[in-house]
Amino acid sequence: MDEAKKGKIPDENTARQKAERYCAYQERSQQEVRDKLYEWGQYPSVVENIISQLIANNFLNEQRFALAYATGKFRQNGWGKVKIKQGLKLKRVSEPLIKKALQHIDSNEYVTMLKRLIEKKSALIKEKDKFKLNYKLHQYALSRGFENDLIRDVLNNYDAVL
Repeated sequence: MDEAKKGKIPDENTARQKAERYCAYQERSQQEVRDKLYEWGQYPSVVENIISQLIANNFLNEQRFALAYATGKFRQNGWGKVKIKQGLKLKRVSEPLIKKALQHIDSNEYVTMLKRLIEKKSALIKEKDKFKLNYKLHQYALSRGFENDLIRDVLNNYDAVL
């Protein structure tokens, strides 16, 4: 009775069906599904068997996940490529798939997003000193995962507007 309350799943078939629903809800990485199966009390051999079935039935696709993750984090959360790359590495996505996913982000849209973030943050910062303002904006953009050189270029152009 205690095992049922903790979310343990006794048999492989039920675990596979539940994993299919878990993957159908939203894109998942293999590691997320693997962790969930272990959480449900499945053994390593069963976990790998279920993962291979999910891949074969197209419930699980690392490339599709990486692309959805990268575009979602960029468009919805305003993350830069550095932060997206770190997030994908935490999900244990392979380096080639990370590169492919990051290439799908449009460079013009990327720069526009950075400019918009800097303009929004600039309006919130009450700083008279131009150098301190630039420093704070630079740090903010870095924390959002944008590249140092790109931030510098955008801020230099932003200064010309001020």
